[in-house]
Amino acid sequence: MTKQHVLIMGAAGRDFHNFNTIFRGNPAYEVVAFTATQIPNIEGRRYPPELAGDLYPKGIPIYPESELTELIHTLNVDQVVFAYSDVNHQYVMTKASTVLAAGADFRLIGPRDTMIKSTKPVVAVCAVRTGSGKSQTTRAVAGVLQAMGKKVVAIRHPMPYGDLVAQRVQRFASYADLDAHQCTIEEREEYEPHIDRGIVVYAGVDYEAILRQAEQEADVVLWDGGNNDLPFYAPDVHIVVADPHRPGHELTYYPGAANFRMADVILINKVDTADLAGISAVRDSAAAVNPQAVIIEAASPIFLPDPAAIRGKRVLVIEDGPTLTHGEMKYGAGIVAARRFGAAEIIDPRPYTVGSITATFEKYPAIGPLLPAMGYGDEQVSDLEETIRRVPCDLVISATPIDLTRVATIYHPVQRVSYELQVIGRPTLEDVLKQKFG
Repeated sequence: MTKQHVLIMGAAGRDFHNFNTIFRGNPAYEVVAFTATQIPNIEGRRYPPELAGDLYPKGIPIYPESELTELIHTLNVDQVVFAYSDVNHQYVMTKASTVLAAGADFRLIGPRDTMIKSTKPVVAVCAVRTGSGKSQTTRAVAGVLQAMGKKVVAIRHPMPYGDLVAQRVQRFASYADLDAHQCTIEEREEYEPHIDRGIVVYAGVDYEAILRQAEQEADVVLWDGGNNDLPFYAPDVHIVVADPHRPGHELTYYPGAANFRMADVILINKVDTADLAGISAVRDSAAAVNPQAVIIEAASPIFLPDPAAIRGKRVLVIEDGPTLTHGEMKYGAGIVAARRFGAAEIIDPRPYTVGSITATFEKYPAIGPLLPAMGYGDEQVSDLEETIRRVPCDLVISATPIDLTRVATIYHPVQRVSYELQVIGRPTLEDVLKQKFG
């Protein structure tokens, strides 16, 4: 039988997982290439032979997605697998049309064959969009499980932007581990809050190997999903966070809409800042496509060390990078804090950007007058530092999940905004988890 030539479109996450679970060691297919997008500087590498297996002694090249049509022709591609997330349905079908016009089949791989089964109970926390509030929900779930006496180990959706062999299985139990693995700002934003709570975090590339190691020290595995992707592990409880600031997106984004339909629990976050129409729209969506799901409502209140320091100041607001870029949010907790506590002016950073930060605004022009905390490597962190230095402000409001001053030098005074989940009414996360694990 002639092998099917496969190209996998990805962003250094779901693409590698689909390869590992579906194609690695499968003689019916030959994966001739990956393409990469969304994340800067992840193309031009190879998926290494140490991870690709015996059928790929030279590994598999990774190209820019901009070369997709040419690659389909030159590599005689039969099948293109779409394997990244947080994109609207129109975007997915536009890519499908491009692939079909070039002469290949277009494929989406579902959860049945890519969700690995664990020997331990699994709670998966996912979302319908980046920036919905998954991170604080995950922290809240971990806290409930810890209060129940469970040893929780978090496994985070992949962000392997460096040496893929070295990142095959990563374990983080301290800030020193983050330094040793040369974690990016984006990785630190997800790992540090867990570490601060005494929770070990695993991540990497080979998620079956990661799971088997994590199972050795966990009572419960907590899948900390990212970029609204589907869980990599078969969940015993599947919690999906929806955002009433973006009503309708729960039905129109890939694969968040699938998460929304699969969820055991739909958590409608930000009900303290969203309008009633948005909250009602998400509730109506849930009733229409997933009436069996438990609905939980929650807020994400913000906290600052010294809110009075903001009043009357000209401020630069820094928000979580992916939330503003492919998450398409126009503002986050930093803007809320600036407005709530009386900032005199929010300074637009765009006239002062340099290098890769300028390029980020060119790629995502809808970001507006706030600064995404982009840090996919030392060069970009340096560009971020210089951009902040050039902005003529009295104060920086940093609303990333980490202490940004640990990885970037900021010469202005800084007020760091934090936020935690606050469930409103009943049922609660405790109700759901105690019923399952109590």
